[in-house]
Amino acid sequence: MYTPKPYIEDDLATLHAGIRAWSFGTLVTVGPHGASATHLPFLLDAQDAGPGLLTTHLSKKNPQYDELRAGAEALAIFQGPHAFVTPSWYVKQSTFPTWNYTAIHARGTPRVIEERMAIHAVLRRTVALYDTPLGGNWNFDAMPFDFVAPRLDMIAAVEIPVRTLEGKFKLNQDRSEDDRKGVIAALERLGDPQGVAVAGLMRQQMALAVPG
Repeated sequence: MYTPKPYIEDDLATLHAGIRAWSFGTLVTVGPHGASATHLPFLLDAQDAGPGLLTTHLSKKNPQYDELRAGAEALAIFQGPHAFVTPSWYVKQSTFPTWNYTAIHARGTPRVIEERMAIHAVLRRTVALYDTPLGGNWNFDAMPFDFVAPRLDMIAAVEIPVRTLEGKFKLNQDRSEDDRKGVIAALERLGDPQGVAVAGLMRQQMALAVPG
């Protein structure tokens, strides 16, 4: 990922927080027939050694499953909030429009898991993270295992020990403080959720840049 120096984000805690917040990611591999991409929910575990462990699951009917089994290198992309930025919001307007955005790239060699109970455990964790907080009546653990088991055979879990983790937080760090304040005010005034989220990240960046 091309990342000019002002936009580099390499704080591990910040990158982990981003992955968890934007956890519906894109898994990319390159196989004999070219590039493949699947959009998947990811779980993240921090580890004592290395940038972390990503876990997801996908259908065995997905052609990417065969590439993963073959040991294809994997790239997981996590896209955060983004917003168009017009020079009209700057004090100094002798420039061009741009796009503020946040993205995290994780690379590693995947391990495919096909054992039933291991897949079941991944699904339980996924349900606990995404479904349980909604407070609905559906209960995954209450489903008869005889009903669940055949479906477990139709999917595979995938673990990706992350080898490299890259973060790009392009938030006008190369503009003046007044220009950045102008962008923040405009995005908040427009009220689009993506833009408001970008404005919030810009405020955080500016606060961190203030000498303590």
